[in-house]
Amino acid sequence: MNPVLPTTYPLATVPLEDAVANQFRLLEATAAHFEGDQLLTADVGVVPGLGRPRTTARVEAVLADYFGAEDAALVQGAGTGAIRAALNAAVRAGDPLLIHRAPVYRTTEVTLRGIGVRTTEADFNDPEALHEALSSGDFRWAYVQHTRQRLADSYDPAEVLAACRAAGVRTIVDDNYAVMRTPAAGVELGADASCFSLFKLHGPEGVGVVVGAHDLVARVRGDNYSGGGQVQGHQALDALRALTHVPVMWSVQSRVGAEVERRLIAGEVEGVAEVRVANAQDRCLLVRLDRPVARDLPAVAARFGAASYPVGSNSRYEIAPLFYRMSSSALDDSPELADWTVRINPMRAGADLVIDILRRSLAALNDPKDG
Repeated sequence: MNPVLPTTYPLATVPLEDAVANQFRLLEATAAHFEGDQLLTADVGVVPGLGRPRTTARVEAVLADYFGAEDAALVQGAGTGAIRAALNAAVRAGDPLLIHRAPVYRTTEVTLRGIGVRTTEADFNDPEALHEALSSGDFRWAYVQHTRQRLADSYDPAEVLAACRAAGVRTIVDDNYAVMRTPAAGVELGADASCFSLFKLHGPEGVGVVVGAHDLVARVRGDNYSGGGQVQGHQALDALRALTHVPVMWSVQSRVGAEVERRLIAGEVEGVAEVRVANAQDRCLLVRLDRPVARDLPAVAARFGAASYPVGSNSRYEIAPLFYRMSSSALDDSPELADWTVRINPMRAGADLVIDILRRSLAALNDPKDG
C-alpha cells in the first residue's frame, strides 16, 4: 500500500503589505542606531569597554529594537551556534530541560548531548500533557522549536510559550526558518530568547544571533569574550544589509508556494498523488508521487534548472527552486515517505518554473530519453 501524507498545520505567513511595513520598521530601527557613514564603514576587534566591534554592537541594538527585546548578541556558528550559546548560558550538565516529544533536529541533539542536560519530553500538541509537565515544578527552562519537528505537529508556539510563562518556566526558541516569515518570532511572543541563523536570512556565512532577555544575552556575550570568536563589524553590517529585503522576499516565496499547491491539487502535473504545504524545517511543499521515484527526482530536476541540495535553506546562494529529499528529522518520524515524497522550495522562482521543472522531471523519469 502506498503511504499517505499526514495532515499538516502550516504556520501563518506574513502578507505582502505587512512584509513591506516590516522592512520599513527595520530601517527605522537602523536609523535610530546608525548615522552618516557608519553604514558604509565597519571596525573589527575587541573594543575596550564593549568587548566587540562598535559596528557589531550597533547592529545588535538594531535587532533588539526590531524584535522588541532587551538585548541581542551576534555569534559565530549560524543558527546552531546561536542555539548552543543560549542553551549553554541557561542550563548546565544535569539540569532538566523540557522539550517537545519529537525527533530533535540533528545539530541541536549534538548540543544537548554536549551540555549533558536531562531532557524530558512532553507532547506540545496536547495542552493537558504540557500542563502536566509544567505543573511538576521540575523545570526552570523549556526549549521550543518554532517550526515543525513532526509533519503532523499542530501546536501554536504562542500558546506553548504562554503556558510555560504562566508556570514560571523560561523559554529558548529555535526560530530558524520562522523569523520574518511568521507574524512574530518567539521573543515577540514572550520567549526569553529567540535563536536563529542570519545566513538563512541572506547574511554572511556563519553568523547567528540570540535576541532576548538581558540576563541571558549578557551571559552569551560574557562566554564569548575571545577576540577570535567575535562577529566582526563587516560581517554584522553585511547581515543587516541583507535583512532589509528578507521580509518581502519571504512573503513572495510563501505566496508562490501556496499557488504551486493549488495548481498541483488541481491536477496540473501528472504523477503527483498528494501535496501539502508544511513547515518541515523551512516552509516548503511536500509532494507525494504516484511512484516510488522520490530518491531519483532531485538529480533529474537539476538537469532542468533546479537546485538539487540546500546550502542554508534560503541562503544568499539559493535562487533556483530546490527539489530535495525530506529533512532527516521528518524522515526519522515518517521513514515510509522516503521513496515517495520530495520536498520542493520555490526559493526566488515563480510557480510556472516550479511546475515546469516538476512536470519535465517526472516525464524524464518515465522516459529517460525525454528532456
